[in-house]
Amino acid sequence: MPFSLTDFLQALAAGILVGSAYALMCVGLGIIFGAMRVINFAQGDFMMLGMYAAFYLTTGFGVLAFLGPYAGPIVAAFLAGPIVYGVGWITHRFIMSRVTGVGAADSEGAGAYGQILVTLGLSLILQNGGLIVFGSTPTGILTPLAHSSWEIGDILLNKGRCLSFVVSVVVAGAVYLFLSHTRVGKGLRAAADNTEAAVYMGIDVDRAHRLAWSLGVGITAVAGGLVASSQSFQPYVGFDFVIVMYAGVVLGGLGSILGAFWGGLLIGIVQQMATLVLPYQLQNTAIFVVFLLIIFLRPQGIFGRLSERT
Repeated sequence: MPFSLTDFLQALAAGILVGSAYALMCVGLGIIFGAMRVINFAQGDFMMLGMYAAFYLTTGFGVLAFLGPYAGPIVAAFLAGPIVYGVGWITHRFIMSRVTGVGAADSEGAGAYGQILVTLGLSLILQNGGLIVFGSTPTGILTPLAHSSWEIGDILLNKGRCLSFVVSVVVAGAVYLFLSHTRVGKGLRAAADNTEAAVYMGIDVDRAHRLAWSLGVGITAVAGGLVASSQSFQPYVGFDFVIVMYAGVVLGGLGSILGAFWGGLLIGIVQQMATLVLPYQLQNTAIFVVFLLIIFLRPQGIFGRLSERT
């Protein structure tokens, strides 16, 4: 089906705006995998918790009603991060620490298989717990920004997604600076690069893993809060996003925070550009075609390295 230059630019702009939220999700997942080497199948469900946290802060309990319909949802998305950070800290302290870290290295349940089973179990608990607590009716955060756009020539830019783009870039940039230039961030990276050497240098690896896990799920929760103002959601929404997150992290390069961001952004662009030539139902097919091509041509990902992680 032929399309015009305007259609192309509109799809590209939409892809960048949508992809920015995906990019922030991928940054959260990238921190967990990069620091702990844990495949977290519950990451999408922590994002779901962020959506509901933002929803109840904005409309459910009216805590942020005084900020109005414009600033309220954005502040709620930010606050969803610390809330889910706390949930992540608890789950790591009492559950994930049993199968990860230095103390669990020699235990029978440690290793990839134990971690996969535990994160799958967490996913099921969060999904079904969410179903019990929140119900199955789809909901969302109503904001005037989601239904209005700026016009640049013939291109329409959704105001809500533009604001989400700005927030995603700022949060991702802050995380990158935190990991690169602070003592705690450098300690976390050291624990990720060489656990044994980090222990000899006096770094508390288990504490570093707890921070990485909590920070990773908290950042993804902020992304969920941003997405909640532009689409409806329910307790099982995490499954729709966790595949996108892993595709973005692998595309960008495992262990690279910068790569995770660009990988998520690329996923959003491919998804929206695919609508020019494919039905809506086949958007994810286009994502995995590009995914397979990049993995075939560059197995370490766009920003990944074969011998050294970034």
